[in-house]
Amino acid sequence: MPTPPRPFARFEFLIAWRYLRAKRAEGGVSVMTWISFLGIMLAVMALIATLAVRSGFRHEFVGTILGANPHASIIPMARQLDNGRVERAISDYDAMAERLRAVPSVTGAFPVIRGQVMATFQGRNAGVEVLGITPGDLASVPLVADPEIAYGDIARFEEGIAIGIGVARELGLSVGDRVRLISPDGARTAFGTSPRINAYEVVYIFQVGRYDIDRVRVYLPFAEAQSYFNRDGVADEIEVSVEDPDEVLNMVIPLTRAAGSGVIVWTWRDNAGAFLRALQMEDNVMFIILSILVLIATMNIVSGLIMLVKNKSRDIGILRTMGLSEGSILRVFFICGSSIGVAGTLAGVTLGCAFAIWIDPIFEFVNWIAGGGVWDPSVRFLSTLPARLEFGDVMSAVSLSLGLSFIITIFPARRAARMNPVEALRYE
Repeated sequence: MPTPPRPFARFEFLIAWRYLRAKRAEGGVSVMTWISFLGIMLAVMALIATLAVRSGFRHEFVGTILGANPHASIIPMARQLDNGRVERAISDYDAMAERLRAVPSVTGAFPVIRGQVMATFQGRNAGVEVLGITPGDLASVPLVADPEIAYGDIARFEEGIAIGIGVARELGLSVGDRVRLISPDGARTAFGTSPRINAYEVVYIFQVGRYDIDRVRVYLPFAEAQSYFNRDGVADEIEVSVEDPDEVLNMVIPLTRAAGSGVIVWTWRDNAGAFLRALQMEDNVMFIILSILVLIATMNIVSGLIMLVKNKSRDIGILRTMGLSEGSILRVFFICGSSIGVAGTLAGVTLGCAFAIWIDPIFEFVNWIAGGGVWDPSVRFLSTLPARLEFGDVMSAVSLSLGLSFIITIFPARRAARMNPVEALRYE
């Protein structure tokens, strides 16, 4: 008794290859093969490109949030003074910052003064957020000390102010210009409070790449900010950075204990949590939609294989009478369909990765074709379109495409294997 051939023997691949490259005149479905291949390639490319842009958006948003903002802020609770006024201030800010720096996993803690004022220069006005900070602490803010674009010298910060590039463009400022800051809560006199107007030299201009920071952020030396905002001897909050920002929620209790009573710990996840959750939901919906696109593309394999089985019914009958088993026939047509899926997936991965790698020149070309204005940083908060290739995203796209290709190929291949050879040859 002859030994049955092992599964996926060489002759099964040869027969499948012959069927795949057969022209329609020979009973093949060459056009359908190419349509299936192109459909899967484009679907996988779109999925990988979308996942790369999605990952790039999240990475850039989180990077700019953490690069120019604290991982956590120690904010004092409101307390009522003897004169009836309500105040939020930290008087022992140096001691509190020292206690916070002693907490394990804390990499930095420093006091700041925070306020909103009007900036004006040569008839132009803009509302800005002023942060009072020491020169040494400003140098520890990653995206300010090492921004995308910088003008001037951060070492001269104590001699003037540092501003975001959006503020500079709004007011027409350049390094060396003197900008006036106007605060409605200014000097207190016997006749009431009068606005405080001070002029400062612009010594440093930075671009962190996030529009809502570049457009409003102004840094003022800490001592000058205390005097300007009538905050002598106090700080508005303590800004804290930690080793692992993703685990900052686990640091809330240790930070609260170190800071003492009467404070609130506000993390970057509390500040941006709603946006990150919305972004995650959008990511999931987009992945489902593009998965449906991949499923539709793989359906072309089914239609192509059904036509191939119909056209090759005579060949199937002959192969069965020659001794091929149902399993061999099933594997031949399974190889036909899965080969299209594998080839389309590999091509799609190549194009998708290339798109993510060269997204900047591609987008510049699209922007040039459209006449500019395609990307508005004031809406999207990022200065460029980001893309970040991650191994997990690529593997999820590959697994989805190959899984669907293999699964749907089984049904027409099984139909071919169960074909009765007598019925297949009856009318030949």
